[in-house]
Amino acid sequence: MHQKILILDFGSQYTQLIARRIRELNVYCEIHPFNHYPKLDDTVKGVILSGSPFSVRDSNSPKPDLSGIRGKYPLLGVCYGAQYLAQTNGGEVMPSKIREYGRAMLDVVDTSCPLFKSISSNSQVWMSHGDTIATVPTNFKIDASTADVKVGAFTILGETTFGIQFHPEVYHSTEGSQMLKNFVVDICGCKQDWTPASFVEETISYLRKQLGNDKVVLGLSGGVDSSVAALLLHKAIGANLTCIFVDNGLLRKNEFGQVLESYKNLGLNVIGVDASQKFYKDLEGISDPEHKRKVIGKDFIEVFDEEAQKLTDVKWLGQGTIYPDVIESISVNGPSATIKSHHNVGGLPETMKLKVVEPLRLLFKDEVRRVGREVGLPEIILGRHPFPGPGLGIRILGAITPEKVTLLQNADDVFISGLRKAGLYDKIWQAGVMLLPVQSVGVMGDERTYEYVVALRAVTSTDGMTADWYPLPYDFLANISNEIINKVKGVNRVVYDVSSKPPATIEWE
Repeated sequence: MHQKILILDFGSQYTQLIARRIRELNVYCEIHPFNHYPKLDDTVKGVILSGSPFSVRDSNSPKPDLSGIRGKYPLLGVCYGAQYLAQTNGGEVMPSKIREYGRAMLDVVDTSCPLFKSISSNSQVWMSHGDTIATVPTNFKIDASTADVKVGAFTILGETTFGIQFHPEVYHSTEGSQMLKNFVVDICGCKQDWTPASFVEETISYLRKQLGNDKVVLGLSGGVDSSVAALLLHKAIGANLTCIFVDNGLLRKNEFGQVLESYKNLGLNVIGVDASQKFYKDLEGISDPEHKRKVIGKDFIEVFDEEAQKLTDVKWLGQGTIYPDVIESISVNGPSATIKSHHNVGGLPETMKLKVVEPLRLLFKDEVRRVGREVGLPEIILGRHPFPGPGLGIRILGAITPEKVTLLQNADDVFISGLRKAGLYDKIWQAGVMLLPVQSVGVMGDERTYEYVVALRAVTSTDGMTADWYPLPYDFLANISNEIINKVKGVNRVVYDVSSKPPATIEWE
């Protein structure tokens, strides 16, 4: 068992980032709701309290029971976590005179504090809070301040308990990773042995014990998650794994054949099913995005179930579920509002009666890629941009027709091929083309045209939670626009989406 850091989540948008930064240090950590976490054992080396959208002064704010943690394990309170420690020990938390949000320079008052070992005297940190610690209890020692925040960081005397009113996990805290390393490695004493190689070795060994000689069926999507899950299962149980790759008619141009070939070259036992006509028929006339997602999900399950029923003695369903899916299904304050149906989550027919095996459920997306590289997944799959489960179905705004799919596939192929030729593809997290439900007037030769508008989208991100639009060079955009309009019949206007997430999402539907 790996040593671990426990992160108690109070609902902060940054909680997953704390975990990812710790994982980057090759230290294992887990996120749990503050009011529902596992019993602490010898594998737990330290605890972190996350930030929160709540104020500690709110009557309904999270109030964790720390009696089994304080003084027994090293403890780090971040933002809300720090304010909670101060407030519940006799300090005072008040609304800030000005909202403390953005970059600040941290003046380390006590350089002997182990949390600030090797940290510069004026280190840039990121503030994000509406309250501030006005006074601290007598047994609290102030370790660092900023121009506007007197209590930037503190230690509770006689304990290995620390609090900071900034976010070390975000990119703008330039030495935040070093601070987290100081806490996790030096103060908590964690070994840095959480590596792709150790994960692969342990997972294959565990899968062999878990599955024995049982047979597993897995639905492949062509993406990184399901592909890495399939390879790990293949290495564990070989021919007892059968993969089903469904063409829903909404994949990228020529993708079905290319990806199927890649899988077969890896030695995977893959059944390819072209079900595009079923999807087109069932999607006819449907414009609502959520309705489209549900139809695509339902059809996938039906096709998958039909193929799986042809197999004998299958006892397990393999899935490419990753850690963010697991975290997001256990909300701190109950299920959050549905922004859109998750493409990895769908109800399976009860008739299948299969147990579920999820080899990647402990990994973040970037860790999945590293594990994929470790097990020899080819770059054509490993380096692919994330692609939504409903595919081009949510990049065609409005009703879907086979003609619109072909048009969008051709436009998308020009764009993606262009990014690859220009050496831009690997600099971008995700790119694609949206077919808009509007037609615009244009001129081709001596004739007026009234044809479709497509929008290009290219963003950078680390995890999909936030994203910035990528500044594609003007000459590249000009060339791609000309190429799409000249080669793709039915398009006479190309626009580029320059909105970031939030407030926009990466996909348009």
